[in-house]
Amino acid sequence: MINKDRLIHEFMHLVSFDAESGHEKEICLYLQNKLTKLGLETKVDETGNLYGILPGNTAGREPILLSAHMDTVKPGIGKKAILHDNGTITSDQSTVLGADDAVGLAEILEVLTVIKESSLPHGDIEILFPVAEEIFSKGCQTFDFSMIKSRMAYTLDMSGPVGGVAIAAPSIISFSVRVHGKSSHAGFAPQDGIHAISIAAEALSQMRMGYVEDDTSVNVGTICGGTGKNIVPEQTELTGEIRSMDHEKAQRYVQKIRELFENSAKKAGGSISFTCEEHIRSYRIPKDAPVVKAYREACKKAGATPDPRETFGGSDNNRFVEHGISGVVISCAMNRVHTVYEYTHTDEMKKAAKILLYLITA
Repeated sequence: MINKDRLIHEFMHLVSFDAESGHEKEICLYLQNKLTKLGLETKVDETGNLYGILPGNTAGREPILLSAHMDTVKPGIGKKAILHDNGTITSDQSTVLGADDAVGLAEILEVLTVIKESSLPHGDIEILFPVAEEIFSKGCQTFDFSMIKSRMAYTLDMSGPVGGVAIAAPSIISFSVRVHGKSSHAGFAPQDGIHAISIAAEALSQMRMGYVEDDTSVNVGTICGGTGKNIVPEQTELTGEIRSMDHEKAQRYVQKIRELFENSAKKAGGSISFTCEEHIRSYRIPKDAPVVKAYREACKKAGATPDPRETFGGSDNNRFVEHGISGVVISCAMNRVHTVYEYTHTDEMKKAAKILLYLITA
């Protein structure tokens, strides 16, 4: 019942919107109009998140929440989708394609259209199209979750073959360290200075980067300091992040990093300023949870192989789980996301939409 041509047309239109994070207003108005015409009651909150609900037509069915975000990463202005003869859709490689997450938006709209035109049985269907997902799910952070009835959610925001489903995702905590030393002339009086870069280097030399444990990664991504090549640097600043499937472990690594810089600064007579921010919190959904079982069954009906796995990326689903909703993130036919080589495939899009349809109407 999925109309492949209609699905492709909708996707091609959605990626034409310039919707980098913070600039989702135009696509939001379009989506709200589409949902209203499909019979949903809609609301846009102060942040710009779009919520909708289609009341159920069959008693005894649990409500279900479907979500895909409206924003894209950069470069996402002037996107041009190209449909190739083999069914692959790419950009012209001057921008991202925007399949992340327009492909999820298009599949949700297609399934709602099929349900309406075929009068298929369903319980309450709740839709949440958040803004600013690409910047650590900032849109969902402000959403009023008391509006949500559903205790099960499917977030269409995972790359890779259709059938993939993320049942666990990490906490992400960023940190910033400013090292305070003392400036002096590097040629005439280096002994009078306290070398901020040297302090930072000593601390960094004691840090492990990359996967520090199987479930935890640490990275320092930027470093900036000094004012001139002949001046002992008074300050330097570093930024980084920690990702861990164990939230308490992520917090412990934050503290370890702070202590390394504090100790290094103290030895040299300097000091540090340290800040950190928790962006999203880890979750794990059991493989035998109803939300996963239902997805497995829907995959089998649609001819896809269910593949429950962990992901080291965050999504709006982290917010859902934090608010007591049993949610998973499902593959929706996006590939090589966050690059200008991003692509999708029409057959995979149709398959993902079929899975979604079975989830709602089963």
